[in-house]
Amino acid sequence: MLEEIFREYDIRGIYERDLNETSVKAIGLNLGREMLKRGAKNVSVGYDARLSAEDIFNWLVSGLNASGIEVFDIGLLPTPVGYFSVFNDKFDANIMITGSHNPKEYNGFKITIFKDSYFGADLQQLKDEVVSTIKANTQIKDDFKAVKFDIASEYKKFIIDQFAHLKNMNLKIVMDCANGAVGAVLPEICESLKIDAQILYPNPDGNFPNHHPDPSEEKNLKDIKEALKGEFEIGFGFDGDGDRIAVLTKNRNIKGDELAYLYSLVMKNPRVLGEVKCSQNMYDEIDKHGGKSFMGKTGHSNIKKAMKELNIDMAAEVSGHIFFKERYFGFDDALYAMFRVLELVQKGINLDKELDKLPKVFSTDEIKIETTESKKFEIIKALKLELSRGIKELPKIKEVIDIDGVRVRFEDGWALVRASNTTPVIVTRFEAKSEELLNKLQDIFLGLLRKISQI
Repeated sequence: MLEEIFREYDIRGIYERDLNETSVKAIGLNLGREMLKRGAKNVSVGYDARLSAEDIFNWLVSGLNASGIEVFDIGLLPTPVGYFSVFNDKFDANIMITGSHNPKEYNGFKITIFKDSYFGADLQQLKDEVVSTIKANTQIKDDFKAVKFDIASEYKKFIIDQFAHLKNMNLKIVMDCANGAVGAVLPEICESLKIDAQILYPNPDGNFPNHHPDPSEEKNLKDIKEALKGEFEIGFGFDGDGDRIAVLTKNRNIKGDELAYLYSLVMKNPRVLGEVKCSQNMYDEIDKHGGKSFMGKTGHSNIKKAMKELNIDMAAEVSGHIFFKERYFGFDDALYAMFRVLELVQKGINLDKELDKLPKVFSTDEIKIETTESKKFEIIKALKLELSRGIKELPKIKEVIDIDGVRVRFEDGWALVRASNTTPVIVTRFEAKSEELLNKLQDIFLGLLRKISQI
């Protein structure tokens, strides 16, 4: 099981089964060595509200100390505050101990070295080194030494200064922290800015007693929706570690690609990066309004890399990861993204009316097909072969984009089929200008995938 916890973007596994004293100390030792090799002299370590945080922190720090790198304890914080600790040049590297939106028995690590995500091939190399350390029965003693550092105050001051113009904003807002890490910083920021907000479940609690901290699931937004039936005008939901946002009005749940379009309205000639799951509307409308749009791979690490390469101002994932380089540092921060939405409202932009102006499209949520880790990539390969041979039931294909799975564009719609980088599933999504075409694309592709899966 140990080898499976090293995912594409981060390390993630079940506490005690996958992430135990032996594995976590070995991860700390080898990560510390790698950081030193790259020239990093110190690392900040923070954690979210998971119940396993203390044990995993102590084991990780023991491994890091054994490597010889200097360790700083920044405490219980949203993941973006950990990124902030590196991007504002306080530390050379950061590790956030977080299970993000996974069930409560999960935990993991998001790693940054010199403002770059540590992911992909690097994580696979780390896996090999960790396995070797464990096989060699290397003994790593307990050493919980870490210098406490208050990065939270600097982060809060930064946000308060950036959004000082929102002070005393006349808007009834509901915010749901979901007992996640955002609650460690959000109330004080709102109080300082005199934002009229009802903050739900701000106390970080790894039991997540009110609902699971995943705002992409509609059932977890019910308290926000209930509040919006009354006096509240806008609502925000956060995931467990505060890098993903949900934005709700009285009329709709605004997805990440729709947010990107809204943000672009007040940006001058923005260069905007979306991912393969984003609506065609986002790309077309940003290009029409003086911006330039780009399509990239899904995943926060892939997006950060592409942002640097393409000189991107802002990027978005449908799931609610929003990345601002304009006026910010280029990492995904749900709290910062929320204040940028409030800025739009203050500027007089009616979110619903702007989205109602977009061309009408019909789309599905993600439809997931369970398979195995090894088979999911074979299925994508087989689908590409079928498409190259031609599928007569389909409309004329305009373009096949294969940067991340297969996104097949037609004149009036598109179909996406990709292998998830984090779970053994195939992810599909469909969009079309009519419900009839949407249903047709869905039936053809899902039927094709069923057939391929049985081969």
